[in-house]
Parts: sequence; C-alpha cells; structure tokens
Amino acid sequence: MQLTDEQQQIRDVARTFAQREIAPHAAEWDRAGGTPRELYAKMADVGLMGMMVDPCWGGAGADFVSYALAIEEVSAADGGISNMMAANNSPVAVAIQQSGTEQQKRDYLTKLTSGEWLGCIHLTEPHTGSDAAAIRTRATRDGDEYVLNGHKAFITAGSTSDVAMIVAVTNPSAGKRGMTTFITPTDNPGYRVIAKEDKLGHRTNDTCQVVFEDMRVPASDVLGEIGRGLGIALGNLSLGRIGVAAQATGGARAALKAAHSYAQERETFGRPIVEHQAISFTLAEMATQIEAARQLYLHAAQMRDQGLECAREASMAKLFASEMAERVASKAIQIHGGYGFLNDYPVEKIYRDVRVYQIYEGASEVQKLLISRMLDGVEG
Repeated sequence: MQLTDEQQQIRDVARTFAQREIAPHAAEWDRAGGTPRELYAKMADVGLMGMMVDPCWGGAGADFVSYALAIEEVSAADGGISNMMAANNSPVAVAIQQSGTEQQKRDYLTKLTSGEWLGCIHLTEPHTGSDAAAIRTRATRDGDEYVLNGHKAFITAGSTSDVAMIVAVTNPSAGKRGMTTFITPTDNPGYRVIAKEDKLGHRTNDTCQVVFEDMRVPASDVLGEIGRGLGIALGNLSLGRIGVAAQATGGARAALKAAHSYAQERETFGRPIVEHQAISFTLAEMATQIEAARQLYLHAAQMRDQGLECAREASMAKLFASEMAERVASKAIQIHGGYGFLNDYPVEKIYRDVRVYQIYEGASEVQKLLISRMLDGVEG
C-alpha cells in the first residue's frame, strides 16, 4: 500500500515521539509497573490521544490508516503504553464522538483528546471474555439516575483513568438488545478498584478488576440509546482488531531491530553471527513476516476508511499479526542466546508484551471461527 504524504508525516511524528519520549524509559517504567501521567499529556500535544476525533473537539481529525500507523510506532517503543493510547482513542473517544450528546462531548471528549483525562472501557467480566453478550452488570432506573452494580475484569487503566465507558444490562429479558452504555467519572463514589493485576507483560499500564456498588449515574450520561449499548461498545470492533494487528507489528519490529543489532555485534568463529546463514535467513524470515502483517492491517484500515465492510480483513490481520509477533519475538530471543533470557536485553520484555495480542480483542480461536464463517467469496 502506498501511503499519502499526510499519512507518512503522521507516522513520522509518532515515530519520532515514541523513540525520543518512550523507548529510552520503557524498561525502567516496566520495572516500576507504571508510566508518568504527564507522558499522556505530551502524547496529546502531538495529536496521539484523539487521533480520529474532529479538531473542533481537540482531535487530530486523522484517518484510520494514520491512526494504525501511529499505534505501530508507539507499540514499537512500548506495548503497554500503546494499549493506553488505543483505549483512549477507540473505543472511548470515538464512541463519544459518534454517539454522545453535545453536552457529553463538552464534558468528556475535549478532556480526553487533550490528555487531561484518560478513558477506559468496561465490558469484560470475570466470567466472560469473547462472549461479551453474557455480561451481568445491572443498571436499574431510579428517577433521573441509574444505579449500577457489577464486577468488571481486565480493565486497562481501571485505576488511572478519569472517565469510564461502561456496558450494563438495563433490560435482562431483552438479551443483546437489553444492554446500555454509560459514561461516568471514575471518582464516582460507587466505583471501586478491588485489584490491580500482576501481569506477564504490559506492565507500563494498569489492568484492574473494578466493582460498582450502588453507583449512581445520571440518565443524562447514557451514551446513545437505551438498549443499544452492546452495539456502541462493539460497533468499532474491527477498528480494535486492526489496532491490535498494528500493535503486534510494532512489537515484532522492535524485536527484529534488537536481534539484527545484536547479530551484527556478536561474534562466533571469528565473524559476526549475522554473517552465518542460519542467522541471516532467520532475520530475513522475520522481516518478511512483519511486512506481511503490516500490509494486512493497512489493507483492512484502508477498507475501513473507504467505508467498506472489513470484518474479515480485520480478523485476518489480527490473527496473523498477533501470532507472528510471538514467533518473531521468540526468534529474537534465540538469536540472543542466553542473553535473550535476561532482562538486561530488550527482547525479554518484548516477548512478554506481545503475548497478549493473541488474547484480547477476540482470541485467535475466535478470529479463526469468524474467518471460517466469512469464507464465501474469499477465492475472489
């Protein structure tokens, strides 16, 4: 795919920022288990926190291809930070722009795009995962408010975000049409973080379990229509899957860069190991797989920008890129030998970070199921 001048410029801005402001600190922040809050304000200053939001609300007004390219660049510097960026951009900011009232946009959207606030999405529950329709969190009408009770899990930025987008059941007898999306500040008295998860990777962001205990949300903070909440939350599912493919591509690219650099410096039998065919061929295969993943996600992103149905292409991109990233990161460790197993070298962290891409936004098994259902016409 040939990028436009604007898309290349946005990619280059994201790359410069990520390599200057994130990459040098990523290992330190990983060990500390968090990221300085001011980083997200800096990201907002260069347009990364509301990329597809209209400039009248403080966004960059970029197309989806540009957003995906920027996600790859941030992920190449750190996977966890790219996940914070992704959650804030889509679904939260995009959903408020598409479905929010003018007042909600004034109250929430401009703060999200400026980096003053961070947003999080509350969909997954302890007993659910890919089966989003099985959620049990309840929202009961009480005058001009709704009272929410429930338990959410695997919430990115659950403890550090400022505004939550929450899917809850308002009509238990209506199935998927009985769910509604709410937005509320996380300092709401009924919002309580009960656990911060200790994770394999993505340690630069917080992943939490959150409970709502008689949490009152004004009816004016219903996002969109009553009963259409699942559609709002999942309406941009293809965007999320393309975004994960871009994240995986960025992580794999960082692994390749580290492996290639090490192979040029490490010597065995009197010459750099990059000159050994076993290593050079492995690097070539890694580079080819990364480029294939990039073209898959860019193709899907371009289809989305053109208003074309891209669910199949998004699932293919996510499936291939997420599984490719683990293979490439594993090969990078192998090229490092014993040093790749130590956290003195970046490939250990990269491997931990990329593993989750096969799980969230629909596990690989779900992507295969979806793709298998959309095989009609694939020969064409």
